[in-house]
Amino acid sequence: MPWLDEFITIALVHLVAVASPGPDFAIVVRNSVAFGRRVAMWTSIGIGLGILLHVAYSLVGLSVVIQTTPWLFATISYLAAAYLLYLAYGALRSGPGGESPVMQNTKTGENACARLSAKRALWMGFLTNGLNPKATLFFLSLFTAIISVDTPLAVKTFYGVYLAIATGAWFCFLSYLLSTSKVANLIGTKGYWLDRIMGVLLIGLAAKLVWI
Repeated sequence: MPWLDEFITIALVHLVAVASPGPDFAIVVRNSVAFGRRVAMWTSIGIGLGILLHVAYSLVGLSVVIQTTPWLFATISYLAAAYLLYLAYGALRSGPGGESPVMQNTKTGENACARLSAKRALWMGFLTNGLNPKATLFFLSLFTAIISVDTPLAVKTFYGVYLAIATGAWFCFLSYLLSTSKVANLIGTKGYWLDRIMGVLLIGLAAKLVWI
């Protein structure tokens, strides 16, 4: 395969990027603690779908337009920051309320999904990733510095689908890991403190988006 080296480079760069703490990580951890495994899984799938949005506009060259149009890039940054602050508000309101949803999920297979539907969790993940201008810059760099202009569109599309699936799979794994019995026992009834910490992290990320 003539593009194997290119694909391996992309996969390694993506692995480092997706494992780094950011809005996606914070919202998956927050939903895992607050609502349990199922909601976190749907959130993770939404994040993976958000990757496809970045891939789509990168393939048609819109990522360059977004990055080189200050007012458009600033608008996306402010929208993303506002959405992260909205999520942070919900996380910071978290308080003690008996056994954590993660513990309930581990014992009964049920959790607090009634408070957050699968559809809403999916959209939450999609918007968190789709509105992230850092992801815009990442894909701009990917499609200009790593992926050759001679790479066929079909191969570029394959790269994009892989990145979406790999991202969703990574966060699904994180969701599963956070809801295993050992982690659930560690979180216990004090999981709301982790929820609040994620809220503070989301505020910090929102501020960073505005001042990038």
